[in-house]
Amino acid sequence: MLCVDEKPSIQALERAQGYLKLPNGRALTGQSHDYKRHGTTTLFAALEVATGKIIAAHSKRRRRVEFLDFMNSVTAAFPGRKLHVILDNLNTHKKNEHWLKAHPTCNFISRRQRVLAQSGRGLVLDLAGQSLSGTSFTSLKQLQEHIDAYVNAYNDKAEPFV
Repeated sequence: MLCVDEKPSIQALERAQGYLKLPNGRALTGQSHDYKRHGTTTLFAALEVATGKIIAAHSKRRRRVEFLDFMNSVTAAFPGRKLHVILDNLNTHKKNEHWLKAHPTCNFISRRQRVLAQSGRGLVLDLAGQSLSGTSFTSLKQLQEHIDAYVNAYNDKAEPFV
């Protein structure tokens, strides 16, 4: 069983660093609110309930085509196994009957499976939120490498979802 979700438009922001002068003459070091954008990525992620491991992929856009490309890579990771995939009601997750016919070992379960769907959603938001909080990137590639390193570290200590 897999919980699949995505986080669109994760920005590679290069944050300005340095000193912030206060009206009383003191100075604080840290990051200001100024930043430079270096592009965005969409993160697709699947949580395997039995192991707690994550399969993740980046895409430039979030359309049905990119979602199905991700699902192709997920099904390839589990050859010959019956997969139950929990999804939310996002448009890119609907009307994929042609893909399901081509992949008879996979079936999509609607959002009615609330607990697992929420865990999948929380996982993707966790990846994007905790990992990226306060970070600065000078390129989109650097952002993607950071996310991939976070996923690999998470997978090293993953435990079955309870």
